[in-house]
Amino acid sequence: MAAAATQGRWLRGRVKAVPSGDTLVIMGMAKADIPPEKMVTLASIIAPRLARRDGVDEPFAWESREFLRKLCIGQEITFLTHATPPTQSGMQREFATVLLGGSTTQNVSKLVVAQGWAKVKEQSQKSESNGDVAELLRLEEQAKEQGLGKWSKVPGASEAAIRNLPPSAIGGYSGFDAFDFATRNKGRSIQAIVEQVRDGSAIRVYLLPEFQFVQVFVAGVQSPSMGRRAAPENIAEVQENSDRSNGESKAEPRAQPTSAQKLASGPTTPTMIEVAPDPFGREAKHFTELRTLHRDVRILPETGDRYNNLTGSIYYDDAGEVKNLALELAKNGLAKYVEWSGKMLEEKDKRELKAAELEAKKNRVRMWTNYVPPVTNSKPIHDQNFTGKVVEVVSGDCIIVADDAVPFGSPLAERRVNLSSIRCPKMGNPRTGEGRENYAREAKEFLRQKLIGRQVNVCMEYSRKIPVGDNTNPGAVSADSKVIDFGSVFLAPQSKDEGVVSSVPSTTGGQPAGSNVAEMLVVRGLAEAVKHRDFEERSSYYDALLAAESKAIANRKGKHSSSDPPAHHIQDLTTASGKKAKDFLPFLQRSRRLSAVVEYVLSGHRFKLVIPKETCSIAFSLSGVRCPGRGEPYSEEAIALMRRRILQRDVEIEVETVDRNGTFLGSLWESRTNMGAVLLQAGLAKFQASFGADRIADSHLLAQAEESAKRQKLKIWENYVEGQEIANGSAVAETRKKEVLKVVVTEVLGGGKFYVQSVGDQMVASIQQQLASLDIGEAPVLGSFNPKKGDLVLAQFSADNSWNRAMIVNGPRGGIAQSPKDEFEVFYIDYGNQELVPYSRLRPAPPSVHSAPGSAQLCSLAFLKVPSLEEDYGQEAAEYFSELTLSSSPEFNAVIEERDTSGGKAKGQGTGTVLLVSLVTEEASSSISAAMLKAGLARLEKRRRWDNKERKAAFDELEEFQQEAKTSRSGMWQYGDIQSDDEESAPSTRKPAGKR
Repeated sequence: MAAAATQGRWLRGRVKAVPSGDTLVIMGMAKADIPPEKMVTLASIIAPRLARRDGVDEPFAWESREFLRKLCIGQEITFLTHATPPTQSGMQREFATVLLGGSTTQNVSKLVVAQGWAKVKEQSQKSESNGDVAELLRLEEQAKEQGLGKWSKVPGASEAAIRNLPPSAIGGYSGFDAFDFATRNKGRSIQAIVEQVRDGSAIRVYLLPEFQFVQVFVAGVQSPSMGRRAAPENIAEVQENSDRSNGESKAEPRAQPTSAQKLASGPTTPTMIEVAPDPFGREAKHFTELRTLHRDVRILPETGDRYNNLTGSIYYDDAGEVKNLALELAKNGLAKYVEWSGKMLEEKDKRELKAAELEAKKNRVRMWTNYVPPVTNSKPIHDQNFTGKVVEVVSGDCIIVADDAVPFGSPLAERRVNLSSIRCPKMGNPRTGEGRENYAREAKEFLRQKLIGRQVNVCMEYSRKIPVGDNTNPGAVSADSKVIDFGSVFLAPQSKDEGVVSSVPSTTGGQPAGSNVAEMLVVRGLAEAVKHRDFEERSSYYDALLAAESKAIANRKGKHSSSDPPAHHIQDLTTASGKKAKDFLPFLQRSRRLSAVVEYVLSGHRFKLVIPKETCSIAFSLSGVRCPGRGEPYSEEAIALMRRRILQRDVEIEVETVDRNGTFLGSLWESRTNMGAVLLQAGLAKFQASFGADRIADSHLLAQAEESAKRQKLKIWENYVEGQEIANGSAVAETRKKEVLKVVVTEVLGGGKFYVQSVGDQMVASIQQQLASLDIGEAPVLGSFNPKKGDLVLAQFSADNSWNRAMIVNGPRGGIAQSPKDEFEVFYIDYGNQELVPYSRLRPAPPSVHSAPGSAQLCSLAFLKVPSLEEDYGQEAAEYFSELTLSSSPEFNAVIEERDTSGGKAKGQGTGTVLLVSLVTEEASSSISAAMLKAGLARLEKRRRWDNKERKAAFDELEEFQQEAKTSRSGMWQYGDIQSDDEESAPSTRKPAGKR
């Protein structure tokens, strides 16, 4: 009915396929995804027939089809169909007059006949239009006279125009070895003509010039399936009748169809079950047909399979532009990337396919309409670009940059930047037993040499939540995780051949000036590109990193090399005994100056150095130069200065001696500048000439630098008054100004130790206010919150049910709570208490209170020895001390006499840095130390010969109270003088024999 409705009027369409020299498949001009189409035969002409199964071409059949194909394929046409009666088999065919070019009068039938590629059909069917038959006959006679096309008068032309077809082209067993063909033609471009499209990513082609008929899978992608059709009841009969040319009804049987025609007709098994096409399967097939069907293509074969199918890349021409079929399918959401064939492609092609698929997923194009992206643990960072100087290389893929926009010395000046989208070998961790991976040292050393002290541009790109411990869920929000920032770092080259300037453009726009540091590492085989998942944030220069990685693999660079990695043997003398370090001293003194690299800045004047020539690392301290200790004023500023000036730089040292702890003493120069003089001139250190000025290199420069700082009253000399010091330093009379804190005692331990909290500290008040405003909520579900040793949590104090910050000291057996009643030992970092708390009274600490350090400070009474809880009078001493300090919560002035940092980082009650203090009431009317001595619950430490006047004066003052306790037989003096300490009762050192 539809065919009858269109007869008698001109229609517009576009030629989609050309099956033979006189047949066209015309597609409608509708804007639908799959417009209607019909097959028509050119009216009044007959072209030579192509070969059937086990047959041969009629002379000039292929040339005739090729003329019509090149003339019409993809062209816009106007056509008029003619009504025709059914053939003897009952099948009705449509004949048409076709005009090429839409509005022109170029009759396709006349063009074909005029070139001699078809003959005029005898007028045996009256239903056909015969208005132009006379003109066709005239053109046919003219072609015959000129010997054009099939009317060629050249001897043997007809025989030469018959193709010598291989068995695969006419339905027989071909013996074609697809794998061998792909191996021989790897990397070569093979010309082909597409005869059929099975689905969007599978086509059947003639390989020219041999006309091998093979199926080719598009490498790297897979389109939705076209399903399966149920077998027709009488395929053979339909094929026999439908293939007769131009509706001629002949009694003689026709040859069997070729394999190409059989494949187009579908399966022949009657029991085949029909399977509907996948969503967008028809659209993908139509997309490929529009671009390749009956068109010239180029095939780059990659491999073959046991069924003699080829897999390769298909390239077609689109208005003069060569396009990759796989890439176009992926861009339009009609195919997905598949690894099994994608791995055969070049890295550049593989990256383009993945990027196209990702873009289609983001835009939810066609087959990705309902795509749901996976959960990702990364978030983009916008507008956080900055410039700065590289201060430290932490590892091959992590550096610390000092931001130029932040003032020098600020804690926020140094920013840790992890390089985006790359992974370097791990440096390992000796504390956990984790070994260093191959090329980890080379990657770090490469960055050290390239970046330290250099100006860089940093483009922050994304942050990622990294799980800590057993938390492996990337999307989970838990206290057991940390956030790491990633960015791209660009180094402006100092020479033409330095670094790598990327030839692959950024995915987000212009690239900052200079070389991408990550790319420099990857191209040398010192790092690898991270294989990101879909929708995971990545470097804006990710394509350049993948290209660099491919180059490194091809050139067998670094970790991609087949040779053994370089071996490194560095002896660490920082962990060795003092005796071993002393044995090493002659080796370091045999060369006057040694080249070294500063690995760590431990304090303003103490460093860890690596000496490549001697293959060792040492602890090194500047002779005669002393900076403020940790926690003292200007200590951090001295460390910051040294980090900026010498950290991880090449320096020169002179070793003078080694102390009993294994620390080597000497002088250090960077770019011929004495670093001791730099510290002294900045007012961040003191010159100690008592060390032996004659043994210190550049001692006169050091003295001049200190005098300059004193005159300008810089830093530690801000309160300096000339004349308070004796010039040569033989007897220092300067009185050190002691730091005084206003505190309250929060917890009392044994042995004279206790915890204090600063009065009026704004941070303490802020934390208490935040804790009071928190909505604690219900107890966490078991398994959702797994606190581990060292984690900061919120715990409910048993005495008053208040919520406070606490550190996990110990957990239940196995480390994970199995019941809400399982107990954790916690240390309240703001008060110094420690107790057992059930799991139900713990909560994760919110970020707002997580970063601030603990407010409780561990202290001990200076100059005194207080018995521990296990010793005699230990309990009485602790109770009396609590009565003096906790009963009415008085405020005290804590005078800091010394700092003991040997305890390291606080890990629970009684650990960490200890302040040795004198506790005095605000009115200065009484001293806690004096009260303890007077009650006989403490005693003075032993005096030392090198005590300064200030310390001696403190001992003299306290001695009176101890003597009073002895006289009255109070406390530990009840039975007279107690036994001296071990060090006091030790036998005296024997004097050497010799003359009096």
